[in-house]
Amino acid sequence: MSTTESVSSATEALMPGFRVQRIETKGASIHTAIGGSGPPLLLIHGNPLTHISWHRVAPQLAERFTVVAPDLRGYGDSSKPDGGEDHAAYSFRAMGEDMVDVMRQLGFERFAVAGHDRGARVAFRMALDHPDRIERMAALDIVPTYELLSNVTMGWGLESYHWFFMAQKAPFPEKLIGADLDYYIHYKLNKRGVGLGIFDPRAFAEYARCTTAEQIHAVCEDYRATVTLDFAMDKADHEAGRRIACPVLALWGSNSHVGRHLKPDEAWGRWTTDYRGYAIPTGHYPAEERPDLVAPALLDFFSGIEPRTP
Repeated sequence: MSTTESVSSATEALMPGFRVQRIETKGASIHTAIGGSGPPLLLIHGNPLTHISWHRVAPQLAERFTVVAPDLRGYGDSSKPDGGEDHAAYSFRAMGEDMVDVMRQLGFERFAVAGHDRGARVAFRMALDHPDRIERMAALDIVPTYELLSNVTMGWGLESYHWFFMAQKAPFPEKLIGADLDYYIHYKLNKRGVGLGIFDPRAFAEYARCTTAEQIHAVCEDYRATVTLDFAMDKADHEAGRRIACPVLALWGSNSHVGRHLKPDEAWGRWTTDYRGYAIPTGHYPAEERPDLVAPALLDFFSGIEPRTP
């Protein structure tokens, strides 16, 4: 079931022409922005962001596609259900089921998907769980979770400390982060070598607005699920030799923790049958830092054209 909502001021200002709906899935209420026309394209944001993180590329994509940009459960203005004793409500599978349900209720049985950060991990799980629904998949600045957690390096661990900090038993990380939420969101988004200047102040204000104690707990549940249930699912798929069947594009920042500490081509190559990928000169938030590179790459890839390496 879906209901039309009044457009939030941030969506109206940063994603003109997009309407906002609230869509009820089996386990959550998903705040969703929709715009454009043409083949369906789902955009899934990362942590600690919302659908607004796509504002610099979504309008261009909407010229050719029907763009659907939701807030993941636990994030933004979507609901924040209880994670359960095993945190299953925040597994990438649970989040992926929300996304499939959102698209189905909008009339799209098959669709393309692009994800950034946590959203790319949701897209990865969807592509494995629902190969009949995902036509093409693009991932921004990640490698698959199993590859990452099986090959942790000192450099990556120091930069990505929050993976293991936020996965600690509740309420330890929640209490420490909650002591100064404003400091947390400024520190979290101020990635090494990039700074906060890449963000539109209106987008940053939206991320800060959504950084509440309720969201922080949900995000911690997300990371707790990652190091337990999600890793176990990926490990089982790895051992079974499963691969993503659809075409995959991976873009990563040459100045991000992925570009400096990981081996994306090798990692993605072990999980795909139709893969292309390359680094772009950004940090961890490529769609906001270099939309001039990300939007054309996504437009080409989702139109069936091989993206041109910059």
